[in-house]
Amino acid sequence: MDKRFLLIEASVLPEVFVKVLKAKELLASGAAKNVSVATKMADISRSAFYKYKDSIFDADNAQGVITINAVLQDETGALQALLAGVSAAGASIVTINQEKPENGSAAVSVTIRTEGLQMSLDEMLTKLKSQHTVIDVRRSANLV
Repeated sequence: MDKRFLLIEASVLPEVFVKVLKAKELLASGAAKNVSVATKMADISRSAFYKYKDSIFDADNAQGVITINAVLQDETGALQALLAGVSAAGASIVTINQEKPENGSAAVSVTIRTEGLQMSLDEMLTKLKSQHTVIDVRRSANLV
């Protein structure tokens, strides 16, 4: 059976779903060191947590996460310069993936959180494109 995702306002859901999300947040933040502590703090049973934990996600936490795809010249410091530009714009880096260089260039994808951006995304991309080791840079179409 294919998975189907719905985006539903939390206030219309049964309370258990919100509590499962709370327990997941407690675990992710380190406020709870294990599932037993998290479920106790969220006031739900462990069985409810395990039943729903893989099916409940916070759409707000997924917002503001984008992937940038770049093609860089195969030069020392090219990736470092790209990452420095992303960081200087105020974005926080989540993941970095770089392909093996071929024909003098390498493809890179960088997933970032945009909440801290100190400029528009377009401004950041324009600044990144102006770096001498950047051949191309674009925002990827993320599917949340």
